[in-house]
Amino acid sequence: MFLPSWSGKGYKIIEPLVQLRKDGVRKVAEATGLPRSIFNRMPFPGPALAARIIGEVTVEKINIVRLATAITEEELAKTNAFQYMAILHQDRVTGVRAGRRDFGLQIEIRSWDSIDARSAKPTKLALETLEKLANRIVSEVDGVVSVTYNIASKPPSTMEAV
Repeated sequence: MFLPSWSGKGYKIIEPLVQLRKDGVRKVAEATGLPRSIFNRMPFPGPALAARIIGEVTVEKINIVRLATAITEEELAKTNAFQYMAILHQDRVTGVRAGRRDFGLQIEIRSWDSIDARSAKPTKLALETLEKLANRIVSEVDGVVSVTYNIASKPPSTMEAV
């Protein structure tokens, strides 16, 4: 694709940039001088938090997935995984709070080892890491009573949920 309005300004459009995957976008970001803290962060590049909500997207759900994502990023930052995320499911699941049945929310954690995002394997996380992550999420994120860890490879699974 060539944008004529740019031709007179000395720019050359290189296409198809839209075909770049995460590894390619990270290389371009590094080459253009973006700080490593920007282009190497999760989920750069990637979809917004709304893509991590299964079902209707509301402000409340975005706040829930934002907090679960922050906890996930804190707990998994040192794993060297390619990408990791928290996904909010729409179905309610049974839990117990204060000795009473509670129908709460479920967060699914995904963590991937990959080079280019075209294929990926789930990160082999220690059970202690998963337990700490789950305990923090159910304790710190209102309404969440269940945390699961996705162990399906890509393909046939995908990195994002929707």
